[in-house]
Amino acid sequence: MEFLSKVTHIDFMRKRRVAAIISAAVIVISLGSMILRGLNFGIEFTGGVVIEVGYPEAPDLTAIRAGMATAGYPQAIVQNFGSSRDIVIQMEAQQDRAGSAVRDEVMTVLREFDAGVTLRRVEFVGPQVGEELAEAGGLATLFALLMILAYVAFRFQWKFAVGSVAALVHDVIITLGFFSLTQSAFDLSVLAAILAVIGYSLNDTIVVFDRIRENLLRIRKQSTSDVMNLSINQMLARTLTTSGTTLLVLLALFVFGGEAIHGFSIALIVGVLVGTYSSIYIASPTALALDVSATDLMPPQKDDSEIDALP
Repeated sequence: MEFLSKVTHIDFMRKRRVAAIISAAVIVISLGSMILRGLNFGIEFTGGVVIEVGYPEAPDLTAIRAGMATAGYPQAIVQNFGSSRDIVIQMEAQQDRAGSAVRDEVMTVLREFDAGVTLRRVEFVGPQVGEELAEAGGLATLFALLMILAYVAFRFQWKFAVGSVAALVHDVIITLGFFSLTQSAFDLSVLAAILAVIGYSLNDTIVVFDRIRENLLRIRKQSTSDVMNLSINQMLARTLTTSGTTLLVLLALFVFGGEAIHGFSIALIVGVLVGTYSSIYIASPTALALDVSATDLMPPQKDDSEIDALP
């Protein structure tokens, strides 16, 4: 706690080139994995069947998975949903079987473990709907980045805006790359988590940028690099405290939240870690590379002709 109560003196900008090389390497790996392996899209994007059922007592998920495989559904995802007695089953679309037939076959398998099982919900998602959801999700992410670019350019300066968007693109690519490399299921909850990561990372970046702007206007005798170092060190305790407490909550969600939100919590954990890094080593160095200075933040001065023209 003593570390968090004092201002540090870490030379972050001195290591910005090393950080840029590391980030570039990770981004290349992420993009390569997404091109070669792609994402393991969930039922919402690929189309399929989602069946939610309830048991009087907690069932054995391993036995149910084995039963589904024996019935001809080896790729079925079986996991708890809400409580240990409620389970949700997700399966890819079956070309040779109608949706109602798939539902009846699954219920037959589930009744072998407990005849008291009750059907709660059935959803059929067509491939065309899945493609529309994937397209809408991509457009939502792109729209968010463009709006952020416009907001930061208006609120601060365009060089800061480029830095903030560079950090957000960095965070999104690496988070997507993580899901591509691990082939973890990418569903709507993960997409929602990525949009949340954009908001979280932006908040951290804006706080740092606000302090940089304040110090650039107040401290004129130091270089921009030194002012950025001072500003980041002044906000480091807040950044670490915010990220640390957020990670504690996300870890609790991952451990106790059940399988249904594992993807959501993992995406946020990766996003928070990468976002904390990018607000220091991507956003600020990008603005520095664009030669941001106190002059860029000064309000435009009126020339003498404009002053004489005033009534």
